[in-house]
Amino acid sequence: MHDRPPARWRRICILALVAAAPALSLAAAPALGERDDLTAAERARVLAVTEPTADFSEAERFEAMPGGATTLRKSAGRESFSFPSANISFGGRETFTLGEALFEKLWVSSPASTKASDGLGPLFNARACSSCHIRNGRGLAPDGEGNEGSLVLALSDGKHADPVYGAQLQTRAVQGLEAEAVTKTAYEEVPVRLRDGTEIILRRPVYSIENLAHGPLGSRTHVSPRLAPPMIGLGLIERIALSDLQMLQDPHDSDGDGISGRINWVADPETGAITSGRYGWKASRHSIRAQSAAAFSTDIGLSSAPFPAHAGDCTAFQRDCLAAPHGAQPHLGPVEVTDTVLEMVAGFAGHIAVPKRRDVGDAKVLEGKELFYGAGCTACHRPKFVTRRGEEAGANGFQLIWPYSDFLLHDMGEGLADEGGAAMAREWRTPPLWGIGLTEAVLGQENYLHDGRARTLEEAILWHGGEGKTARDAFADMSASQREALVTFLKSL
Repeated sequence: MHDRPPARWRRICILALVAAAPALSLAAAPALGERDDLTAAERARVLAVTEPTADFSEAERFEAMPGGATTLRKSAGRESFSFPSANISFGGRETFTLGEALFEKLWVSSPASTKASDGLGPLFNARACSSCHIRNGRGLAPDGEGNEGSLVLALSDGKHADPVYGAQLQTRAVQGLEAEAVTKTAYEEVPVRLRDGTEIILRRPVYSIENLAHGPLGSRTHVSPRLAPPMIGLGLIERIALSDLQMLQDPHDSDGDGISGRINWVADPETGAITSGRYGWKASRHSIRAQSAAAFSTDIGLSSAPFPAHAGDCTAFQRDCLAAPHGAQPHLGPVEVTDTVLEMVAGFAGHIAVPKRRDVGDAKVLEGKELFYGAGCTACHRPKFVTRRGEEAGANGFQLIWPYSDFLLHDMGEGLADEGGAAMAREWRTPPLWGIGLTEAVLGQENYLHDGRARTLEEAILWHGGEGKTARDAFADMSASQREALVTFLKSL
């Protein structure tokens, strides 16, 4: 188990000054500094408030409001991830609604009479953002019986996209072109026996690719399965101070606790500036704008200022794709998704409310919370932050939030690793846990992890390896009643 004493935060502050291993280079990473939006007294208070609790006798103050003042306060069932931040202005709500309409819009191929909606593809995986984010939640996992759900397969040799098929395999195409391939998912059973004798059957996905339109993948190319993650709280994540994330780093495990999270330093695709990746399963994008633009490009085949190629993910080997008509309109600008549209979609995504917690003071929930903390889960699933203040932060500024993530990359072991031996194959960004208890209500089923293989929270925990193995083993050693309590806590999030 990983016990986190109150002094850990202060210890990490010192360690982070001398231990850093960013993905780009040490010189490229911004230096660790203090938060310039807080006074010295406020900094001390924020450190105290965000320290993980050691008292599990009752719910913590404000624990029921994981998004601070932005939290959705009513129960909404399957629409729980569909409401704007509770504290945005009337004008902000209007912008949210417009952005939501664009997020749900079905794009069509060019040329089309509907000029505001053409430019789809030529190769694509979906026609709308909402096709992958079901009711702003997770994507649907493959069922192993022919329905591939919302699955996409990223392509890489660890550094570069596939030379012929690009960064992602597109399984759909506009009329007159051929899709890149057909994908199929099957599952192998992996039995796991817990300490009390309970047997749980995990499932390991096995992917096959058929009907490749341009010959085989590159000899060094590996596939990386991905499902869309939930959309809630994205704007709050963007407002977490970089220095707060830097203080949580310990890339060389200098304190010897077995946890060695690190920031994934990435470049802004428009400016080249180096900053912390926060979005995506590998923390590969630093902002909602960049994440949205990348999805427009690879998933739908639409150009925008950050990714201006009209043919999306098409490569030089795909001449028919590159020669196909695009939807950019000269009077609106050089790209298909104008900055106005991109900003509206990003604004919508940045203000989807996190739902309120349920039963935070329930005895079973509090028992499960203590077990979760005691098993060392909070070493990566960091409970709390206070977001940066400032005029540009808007409704997301200076909020006490409870995402249960440190947004760092962690080695999660071979069981969850991408194919191949690439440097980041075993590393994953800690996913936020807020809203995880509403997965079934929103999606209509449960699936967890980056590829949806886990059908229950128990299965998701038991897939943890690498830095998560000690916490996983602690869960496997618990009694059935204790495991039930821990899952009850997770379902209250």
